[in-house]
Amino acid sequence: MTMNILSIGLIAAQAATMSPGVSAQPGPRAPDGAAIIRVAADCSGAAAQVVGQTGGQLLSASATSEGGQTVCEITVLVPGSGNERPKKVTVRVPQ
Repeated sequence: MTMNILSIGLIAAQAATMSPGVSAQPGPRAPDGAAIIRVAADCSGAAAQVVGQTGGQLLSASATSEGGQTVCEITVLVPGSGNERPKKVTVRVPQ
């Protein structure tokens, strides 16, 4: 029991010192089983929304500043229909 509490404390301390970049920990999965990679907190919700709306697989998510406003650029790979190749789609979501 003491070892479990110590382990939890060490994990929490390590998590607190990590940068808010891409997480290496296993996380949520898309409906097709592909991993959804969590990125900086500002874009994680936008990424989840775009993946859910497109049914695609997350390729990247990044936050940029445009005119003083934060914009998340989310890139997903959307499956093609029939024999079509998958399509790379980039969506910009203002925050």
